[in-house]
Amino acid sequence: MSRPVSRPRTRLTRSRPRSRSRAWIWPVSIGLACTLTWSSPAGAGPSDIGIKGAIDTILTDPRLDGGAASVVVADATTGATLYRRDGADRLMPASNTKLLTSTAAMALLGPDYRYRTDALSTGSRHGSVLRGDLYLRGTGDPTTLAKDYDRLAADVARSGIKRVTGRLVADDTRFDTQRLGRSWAADDESAYYSAQISALTVAPDTDYDAGTVIVEAAPGAAPGARPRLTLTPRTSYVDLDNRATTAPAGGPSTLLIERRHGSNTITVTGGIPVGAGTTKEWVSVREPTGYAAEVFTDALAAHGVRITGPTRLGRPTPPAARTLATHSSMPLKELMHPFMKLSNNMHAEALTKTLGHETTGVGSWAAGLAAITTHLDKEGVDPATLRQVDGSGLSRMNNIPAGQLAQLLLSVRDAPWYADWRASLPVACAPDRLVGGTLRTRLCGTPAALNARAKTGSLTGASALSGYVTDADGRELVFSIVLNNHLAASVKSIEDAIVVTLASSGEDDTRLVRPRPDRAATPAADLECSWRKPAVC
Repeated sequence: MSRPVSRPRTRLTRSRPRSRSRAWIWPVSIGLACTLTWSSPAGAGPSDIGIKGAIDTILTDPRLDGGAASVVVADATTGATLYRRDGADRLMPASNTKLLTSTAAMALLGPDYRYRTDALSTGSRHGSVLRGDLYLRGTGDPTTLAKDYDRLAADVARSGIKRVTGRLVADDTRFDTQRLGRSWAADDESAYYSAQISALTVAPDTDYDAGTVIVEAAPGAAPGARPRLTLTPRTSYVDLDNRATTAPAGGPSTLLIERRHGSNTITVTGGIPVGAGTTKEWVSVREPTGYAAEVFTDALAAHGVRITGPTRLGRPTPPAARTLATHSSMPLKELMHPFMKLSNNMHAEALTKTLGHETTGVGSWAAGLAAITTHLDKEGVDPATLRQVDGSGLSRMNNIPAGQLAQLLLSVRDAPWYADWRASLPVACAPDRLVGGTLRTRLCGTPAALNARAKTGSLTGASALSGYVTDADGRELVFSIVLNNHLAASVKSIEDAIVVTLASSGEDDTRLVRPRPDRAATPAADLECSWRKPAVC
């Protein structure tokens, strides 16, 4: 499934100085709440600064004072470097790490790769009774929904089985037992974007946030009443501890919904006012293998199949087991869309462990990262210049220079899977959430709208944007912008100003666009906007 490595690769090269024309500062005004605006500074006039001077000017924004910036721009066709600012400096890329993981997955697994979830048995049949154990075997699919387990259960029931005398054995052995990534923050334990990784898991909706449940809280009928809680999917695997109250109408909501450390008890505290809308929170579960087994057991019962014995987790399926029912995932080229558009961390980590299993037979982070490293080397990216410790970029130990990200973006353009992969990148100002993704409210009303395709990245003090944009002359450019160690809540408008400047300018006509402070920036701006549920980006 891997492609030949002897194909020619585009590499970053130094360009000759280009002729420069007079650059004019270009005003833009955008009305979307999450979109940033730029305008001409007072007294500004034309200047002959070229693309280097324009980006250098943008990077003087005071929000970057004391911070670090690694920025590279190149001609996508020739590989010529058009701008370079500390391109070899290793900075935290946040979710730009997913560029490495996603391209390796497409190259090594192939765009048509699918996960399987199977129901199997080694027992003997006696009429409607299966004497022996029933196995539920996962291979790492991060998109399995409760309805998929229901279809598996329905197929088992259609085979004529009504009772299983043995146990349900949940086989998650395709992956190792390390559930959390290296150096993930302990205070993210309850957060759905930091859910535990297992080869057997459940996603609660079609954002496919594997290993999580959705808790909804609606106000009671009168002040003092308990809020009404619902759980998706409905499962007894987690307990809801409702300590919240309904507050008088007109006040603010102070609800807090989070899972207790080391348990599957989700506590709801605070207040929600009478007449308020429903509050929705995605919460991670502890031990997703057990979660999947519980959802499947409930589905079996609903279809009239009773398991007599207890559930057992983490045991391999015997080689001689017979398949009773199978669920296949969407192909990888489709899975890439919720993964990359919504910056889904759990997809990145499942794919990393899958790469490990498919290349070495070991579904671990170490094996998967080794596979990614081999892929990067074949793409002309120097693994010795970077550190990658997870697949998603959630760890703050990841360090990748913008120059290496730009090299990867150049090199993959001639891969046979490139069109499918490129289609998974968020598209600037495309309103559909599964098209625009984390860029759907950015760069609107500018020449970069519906033009730039790029991967975003955000953590506290780290922001990144890397991808492709077409300039005013129709020339495709590759860019990588990695900003670190800033104290501002957000520096997204600085990234956007660079991309709009590129989209507005031609080879002989540079048009500088200056960023404004982010009006909509909040303390939550240090997370990918798609991670703040319900999605606001």
